[in-house]
Amino acid sequence: MTDNTSSDVIPPSPSDADYKDSAGNFLIANAADPIALFNAWMAEARESEPSDSNAMSLATVDTDGRPDVRVVLLKSISEEGFAFYTNFDSAKGDQLKANPVAALGFHWKSLSRQIRVRGEIVSVPGEEADLYFASRARDSRISAIASDQSRPLPSRDVFEERIKALQVDYEGREDIPRPAHWGGYRLVPASIEFWQAQAFRMHDRLKFTKKAGVWTSERLYP
Repeated sequence: MTDNTSSDVIPPSPSDADYKDSAGNFLIANAADPIALFNAWMAEARESEPSDSNAMSLATVDTDGRPDVRVVLLKSISEEGFAFYTNFDSAKGDQLKANPVAALGFHWKSLSRQIRVRGEIVSVPGEEADLYFASRARDSRISAIASDQSRPLPSRDVFEERIKALQVDYEGREDIPRPAHWGGYRLVPASIEFWQAQAFRMHDRLKFTKKAGVWTSERLYP
């Protein structure tokens, strides 16, 4: 049975005129260092998309081999990898404990670009997590302590009462400690692929792969 209702909400395929409007997109420049190229693209995205330009889709795998995905925020990038923070006892935390591998997806519509990253997951050192936690807004730190992320919530009132109680406990204090159940993960990249849209689906793809500590690159068909 065909569902004809989707035509009312799904955008149509681009027309010739739509493609001609995007014909000026640049090809990806050859580069030796994918981290440097990522930083350059992120800097452009921050100017083009000021609202959560560091948002990324994080894909994990559960113990049954079923994929899961959600959007989180990238908090640091270095030669060591891509760091993000979460509740260790959340669904993503449980999945990363069982299968410490993941994939990331960045998409910047305004630039017609995306980046895909795959690799292994390691924990961010506690000292590094402490520094990031201390940099967060005070109420964000309190909500991280109060939340049993991903577990059933009897009612919103229960959560809000926890937060109120913690606000009383920490009244007048800025030295709110990072809870043991909250910290960071770092994806250590094994591959990074850059994608730049081109007219008529002739997209440009540049993939970097790391072997024995050395990055190599190749172009891929769109």
